[in-house]
Amino acid sequence: MDSSQLETGASLSIEIAQIASPPTILSPSSTLSPRISKDAIRTSLRASTVDGVFAAVFSIGTGGILLGNFLVELDATPVIFGMVSSIPMVVNLFQPMGAYLSERSTSRFLYSLCTYGIARLLWLILVIGIVSFNVGGLNSNQLVILSLLILVCSHFLGGLGAASWLSWIAMLVPRQLRGRYFGLRNSIANLTELVSLPIAGLAVSHWYGGSIQGYGVILLLSIFFGIVSLGCQYFQVDINPQLQNTYYANSSQTTEIQSDSVPNKPDEISEAISLPQMPTPPKQIDSSIWKNSNFLVFLLYFGSWTFAVNLSAPFFNLYLLDTLNLDVSWVTFYNSLRAGAHMLMLIVWGRLADKIGNRPILISTGILIAVIPWLWLKMGSSPLDLWLWLPLLHIFIGANWGGVDLCNNNLQIEIAPVKNQSIYFAIAAAVAGASGALGTTIGGFIAQFAGSFGIAEVFVVSGILRLASLVPLIVKKDLGS
Repeated sequence: MDSSQLETGASLSIEIAQIASPPTILSPSSTLSPRISKDAIRTSLRASTVDGVFAAVFSIGTGGILLGNFLVELDATPVIFGMVSSIPMVVNLFQPMGAYLSERSTSRFLYSLCTYGIARLLWLILVIGIVSFNVGGLNSNQLVILSLLILVCSHFLGGLGAASWLSWIAMLVPRQLRGRYFGLRNSIANLTELVSLPIAGLAVSHWYGGSIQGYGVILLLSIFFGIVSLGCQYFQVDINPQLQNTYYANSSQTTEIQSDSVPNKPDEISEAISLPQMPTPPKQIDSSIWKNSNFLVFLLYFGSWTFAVNLSAPFFNLYLLDTLNLDVSWVTFYNSLRAGAHMLMLIVWGRLADKIGNRPILISTGILIAVIPWLWLKMGSSPLDLWLWLPLLHIFIGANWGGVDLCNNNLQIEIAPVKNQSIYFAIAAAVAGASGALGTTIGGFIAQFAGSFGIAEVFVVSGILRLASLVPLIVKKDLGS
């Protein structure tokens, strides 16, 4: 892993040094000189990549299959599973408030440290709760409620910081390398998940004190790595949101500096580079979000897609753990295969997105993702299913979801103007959060009160709605161009 990472990083650095795009203000201490050295950009991107690695370890312990298995051990109902999946999306409704607050801060780093730092430290309360449960201080229902409360508070704080973080990293990544860099970053994070998840699953499953106690140990380690990931952000070039917005409000200043920052010769390598260009020229950007047709079409697609996906997504692992009664180590193995396919294909999707754009990839991979709920209807517990079809299904899911995740992220960065950028990201997240939470809630009630047949109906309807959500992308051919 180390050698391939260094090789890719070196090639990225060479390409970064050759890019000169219109600039932006960096930090409160910076002057009106908008350019930063290529070494500073290289350091920032490497720090963000390492941040993604440690954040992936944190997410393993605080969500996904390990948290799901923890709730299964506590006899949580399907409605609880629906709530667990919907909570991270519901709190996205508060992202516009977080974007508003972040735009009035003077440091992306400090704002991220306050929001994400407190959010991750809150999980220590659940560790204490697990200890209390093991000594008889809490019962299973109380521990489930405590878990839900921590989920709400932690994701609420994370939601306040999400739009600010995305705006920060969007300004640091050169536009010409956006697909490739995010593909590389996400791929390395998925490699971390691929290695860490099976180890964590085995540790929880075979812990001498029981799986609940084992989860508490893994959770404690995850919190530690989550704090380390925030420390990596210290090495990224900080940006003052207020200066960023003020600078880009002056289009004439932007145009003047742009002409000075482009190399005079095609083969000239700039010793200092600027941050990514605005997605469209200033004259083409309408200050009103609701008159931005590209953004509105993206909202329609993103909201309907998130609803359709989350109608069935929370119940795949529940199906494996509860209906098929598989051990958590088997399920973590399947999820590792998914993460591996996701990791390998992210680099491919990133390079392809830089060449052909994000919209064609979203349409093609979206069609393939739409049939996944129907494929789950054919899965059982026979040896052929366990050893062949379930592994192949997870590989198929991981490979295609890589394209969807990457291009959804890139497309909204491309559409949103730089001025008040985090507000655009926050509105998109809020719309997706509300629709996704509605999907998981409806799916959870159907699954619980209609039995196994209800789950089958949810899978069928989810596939149909996934296909329907792609219509805005197909109709709006110039989206993101």
